[in-house]
Amino acid sequence: MDGDQEDSVSGAKSGEPSPTGINIANASGFSPNRWVKLNVGGQIYATTIDTLVGREPDSMLARMFLQDGSIMPSERDEQGAFLIDRSPRYFEPIINYLRHGQFVCDSNISVLGVLEEARFFGIFSLVTHLEERLGQQEAPLGDKPLTRNDVIKAIIQTSVITELRFQGVNLSGADLRKLDFRNINFKIPRFS
Repeated sequence: MDGDQEDSVSGAKSGEPSPTGINIANASGFSPNRWVKLNVGGQIYATTIDTLVGREPDSMLARMFLQDGSIMPSERDEQGAFLIDRSPRYFEPIINYLRHGQFVCDSNISVLGVLEEARFFGIFSLVTHLEERLGQQEAPLGDKPLTRNDVIKAIIQTSVITELRFQGVNLSGADLRKLDFRNINFKIPRFS
C-alpha cells in the first residue's frame, strides 16, 4: 500500500487537503467528509467535518475537530452527538452560513443574538457581516422624514388631553392633508 488509502466512510483518500488547503485527515484523524452530530442546547445537527472546518479554520468548531491540542472535542450525549451548551435558535443560522457562505435568518430570530454566538464560536467573517448589517439597521433616524402613517400613529396613540409635540421633526414629503393638528405643538424650542 502506498499511503493514499481510501477512507471507507467518505471515499476520500487520506492525506488529501480540503478545499481550504488544510489537510483535515492528517490534522485530526477525522475524514473531511465524515458526518458528525452536534447536540446544541438539545437540538441535534448533522454536518460534515469539512463544513465545520472549511470556511473558518480558526473557529472554535474547527479547532474542536482539528484536534491540534487547542480545543478538545466536548463530551458526547447518549446518541454520540458532541454536546455544545449554546442556544440552538442562534446556532442554526451559523451552521447554515458555514455550509453555503450566505447568512439567512428567519425574521423571528434576533440578528444580535446570532452575532453574539458567531463571536463565541469565532466565525469572524460572519461577525463582520452581521456588525455591518446591524450598523445599517441602527442608522440614526434624526434626518429621516416621518411618513403620513407615522404621524397618524402618533396622533392616535396620544391622549386628547395631552399636547403632542412635533418639534424639530422632519415632515417633508409627508402628505398631511385633512389631518387635525389643532392640539399639536410645532414650535421650535428656543434655548437661551
